[in-house]
Amino acid sequence: MPTTSPSSNGLDRLVNEPGRVQALRKAIFAVADGLAPAIDLCRIYADGLDNLPRDGRFLLVGNHTLSGAAEIVLSPCFVHRELGVRVRGLASTQVADMNGVVRDVVEAAGAVLGHPDTCAELMRQGETLLVFPGGGRDMLKFKGENYQLQWERRIGFARLAVAHDYPIVPVGLVGGDDVYHSLIERDSAWERGSRAVGERVHGLPGVGIPLVRGVGPTLIPRPQRMYLRFAPPIETTKPTGVGADTWITTVKERAQGVLESTLAQLQDVRETDPFRNLNPLAWGRAVRGER
Repeated sequence: MPTTSPSSNGLDRLVNEPGRVQALRKAIFAVADGLAPAIDLCRIYADGLDNLPRDGRFLLVGNHTLSGAAEIVLSPCFVHRELGVRVRGLASTQVADMNGVVRDVVEAAGAVLGHPDTCAELMRQGETLLVFPGGGRDMLKFKGENYQLQWERRIGFARLAVAHDYPIVPVGLVGGDDVYHSLIERDSAWERGSRAVGERVHGLPGVGIPLVRGVGPTLIPRPQRMYLRFAPPIETTKPTGVGADTWITTVKERAQGVLESTLAQLQDVRETDPFRNLNPLAWGRAVRGER
């Protein structure tokens, strides 16, 4: 999670949201609800919605993809449809640097600084949170890395969930890594040679810039159906006699393991779906998601 601490004013905005942000929130979700029929035309495959705790008190843990946007939009969208709640997405330090109308709009949509203090406050309020433990590394996929989690030692989400007895709901999205083809492998000459430039571009040390293509030789994204699955909640209450650090590691590994299994299952669904490339002629034969 970002190390930049939220200001006292920033934490106060979480508790006492300004009136203009509340108005923007109502407008944003009214527009989103109005766009629901258009979203449904894309036949998003979504299942596991019955797994969502009805009180909205849970932490969604997801995977980032090459698309960079599908998972950020679709997970909160379907949770809002199901429960009527706003999902608070934990974002990078760029959110803290925003001001004025831009900041108001971003906050109204649900994004907040992904700092432990922010998360703790939102958990005390019982809000629905969304985190991508892999961060930007999960987006920067090289050849052969589709749907592989790049979490490394990211464990902060599990520590917070355990501290607040917050259930974790792994949510997997498949389709986002298929909008582009990665052309080079990690540790290739290109990847190693582009690391210095990459750090200035995306801010991640030791990671180069992937070479990708979309439709043909262009960067136009390839049309892909999106597949979304919410796994059953993982309880985080520490059992008696288990050490705190051991339990936090266990929770992290469980969440990662469930998410990896979910992604594998969705890839199997996609493989047999005639509508996976959004072929209009196969629209009526699209595989259906289950609740």
